[in-house]
Amino acid sequence: MQITRELFDEVMVPNYAPSKIIPVKGKGSRVWDQQGNEFIDFAGGIAVNCLGHCHPSLVNALKEQGEKLWHLSNVMTNEPALRLAKKLTDATFAEKVYFANSGGEANEAALKLARRWAIDNYGEHKTQIISFNKSFHGRTFFTVTVGGQAAYSDGFGPKPGDIVHADFNDLASVEKLISDNTCAVMVEPLQGEGGIIPATADFIQGVRALCDKHNALLIFDEVQTGVGRTGDLYAYQGLGVTPDILTTAKALGGGFPIGAMLTTTEIAKHLKIGTHGSTYGGNPLACAVAEAVLDVVNTADTLKGVKAREQLFRTGLEGINSKYKVFSEVRGQGLLLGAVLNEQYKGRSREFLNASADNGLMSLIAGLDVIRFAPSLIISEDEIKEGLKRFEKAVAQVVNA
Repeated sequence: MQITRELFDEVMVPNYAPSKIIPVKGKGSRVWDQQGNEFIDFAGGIAVNCLGHCHPSLVNALKEQGEKLWHLSNVMTNEPALRLAKKLTDATFAEKVYFANSGGEANEAALKLARRWAIDNYGEHKTQIISFNKSFHGRTFFTVTVGGQAAYSDGFGPKPGDIVHADFNDLASVEKLISDNTCAVMVEPLQGEGGIIPATADFIQGVRALCDKHNALLIFDEVQTGVGRTGDLYAYQGLGVTPDILTTAKALGGGFPIGAMLTTTEIAKHLKIGTHGSTYGGNPLACAVAEAVLDVVNTADTLKGVKAREQLFRTGLEGINSKYKVFSEVRGQGLLLGAVLNEQYKGRSREFLNASADNGLMSLIAGLDVIRFAPSLIISEDEIKEGLKRFEKAVAQVVNA
């Protein structure tokens, strides 16, 4: 059978529009397509491949677990799940962990838990959820409604109720909405899909204080910011604010599907037996790989290295911008960075994405105006420099077109 991009149009549901490139092999921060063309990966599978492609520790964990045990269901527990849960609780504020398969599922669990906690403790009236415009929390109907992008939730009929949206980094807009009927505020410490916008310290501390005042839970969606991406294991650790519930996925499995919801014993007790579940959640294969990811990422060397690499990216992007004058700013944190297009190039992020691919670089966008970079946390200095050279060629291609 010949595998071509045309086969996608023939056999796949048309909800994606993938590039014509079909990668077949990856090693570290380099990827090769069917024709043998090499790309440097500044995309990281959208902040997923935190240790690049085919990292030896992850490959070994998968091979070893693959010879032992694949699946049990949650009628029984398993050793990799328990080891991973212990490492996550040891490394964070959390005391309890729930495993799922994706960020959307982890967020679904967090939202259901918040509602259940509020109703059990305060009564049926306490169900309001506050989220933020331009936020993204997943694609289940509950999470996509909580997400602040109506384009993703419109057109599917009646939406889950009692969900409202404030403006990110605008504490007054939260104050207007929050009340004793609020059960939770869900926030990304750094908005990803919304344009790579970090929360300010004053804003996030103010949201924490408002939640405390109104007996509401603070949920941090760290699906994109977690597992070393910002230079802390989880972004909350660099903000001086502790959430009540935290969700993590993407980089947690380094490319193997897994998600988790982390919380305290007091809150967790409201998900009693039978109130929530997942067939594959806590799967031994996924948990074995995620444990290997955590062992590599949660070290001083890796986390310090993220901040050093951030500076290389910022310096390189500033150099490109001094020549071509296309960005108004570079924002973000750690290795989740967004180059924001200025007025002259507004709305043209996809042109830069396509030009990057033409020049052997995999990058991302975050909306129409931001080029997003989320490479491996351990990408080499040489690969950063080579990737930025290719990006400069891409910028020149768009500017001179």
